[in-house]
Amino acid sequence: MYRKRWFVRVLLWFAVCFVWFGCSSQESRPSNHKTIVEKNEEKQIGQYVGVFQDSKGHLWFQTLEKGVAKFDGTSLRYFTVKDGLPSNRIVSIIEDEHGYLWFGTGAGISRYDGQSFTNFSEDDGLCKNQISQLLIDSKGRFWIGTWGGVCTFDGETFTDFPLEYPAVDTPINPDTKDWITSIIEDSKGTIWMGRDGYGACRFDGESVVHLSTDDGLNSNNVQSIVEDKDGFIWIGTRVAEKDNPDPDARIGEGGLNKFDGKTVVHFPEFKGLHKNDVYTIYKDPMDELWFSTINNGLYQYANNSFIHYEVPVPIMDILRDDKGRIWLGCAGGLFRIQEDGDVINITTSGPWE
Repeated sequence: MYRKRWFVRVLLWFAVCFVWFGCSSQESRPSNHKTIVEKNEEKQIGQYVGVFQDSKGHLWFQTLEKGVAKFDGTSLRYFTVKDGLPSNRIVSIIEDEHGYLWFGTGAGISRYDGQSFTNFSEDDGLCKNQISQLLIDSKGRFWIGTWGGVCTFDGETFTDFPLEYPAVDTPINPDTKDWITSIIEDSKGTIWMGRDGYGACRFDGESVVHLSTDDGLNSNNVQSIVEDKDGFIWIGTRVAEKDNPDPDARIGEGGLNKFDGKTVVHFPEFKGLHKNDVYTIYKDPMDELWFSTINNGLYQYANNSFIHYEVPVPIMDILRDDKGRIWLGCAGGLFRIQEDGDVINITTSGPWE
């Protein structure tokens, strides 16, 4: 029950009612950009949207309630349980070396070969049906993060990957203590995992090392992890105290961390990147970093400087496509930053160009 209350609270943070959406940079964008918003809620791609592009250039939009939508350059098509998916709750998409797509859902994982779906669940050995993250590492091994821990998959057999519970000062929510919030592989082949309440951990192939507030993180509630082009690890965290039943006690540390292998650097000079929730960190094909915050818009990190965009709606996912366009999957729908800096709402009717 507590998990349901917590998840609803997270969604409420994202579900900001909006009638205007805009982006204006503090450094390099003019301030007269207009924003075009389609107010017909029925035409939104989804209420909570993620974005993925496959090797063929097709765009896929994951939703929590409408399945996954594919735009092939001409038309938009939804795939749901009626087409073979195990759930309409899609939270992660990856593509393997054969061009098959794998979907993390609310009822297991699903492989799509372009024609049909093959589903895997706890009945097949999956550690938990409620998926949170998917990764295929450089050795071709699947890592599957769930709300009940993490496991690996060799194409036939699922193997649990048990994680210890390090001693932390953060009060632990027993219903989310096994939630794997992020999985990445760095340039050295090390696997990094974010955890809700237990910080981050890294696995070098032999042992697991934990990283927490004792090591300099501003919060043990890790939401996202990315390695930059120079090998630094960026970690986004949320304010753990927001889980406190007392509304007056929901203030604490959180925000963005940069780890050089020994020390952790914070960014208190940037509003929204300190004492706040940093949910999504994205490295685009140009090696530029993007950070989404709660209530403080979007930051782009390029040429060792931050560019801030005022965005009055929470951003859940970010993608720079093969045409260089920036897509924002948001609470409330799908948006795209145009070449001239304008931001438009992309609905089921487009505009796609």
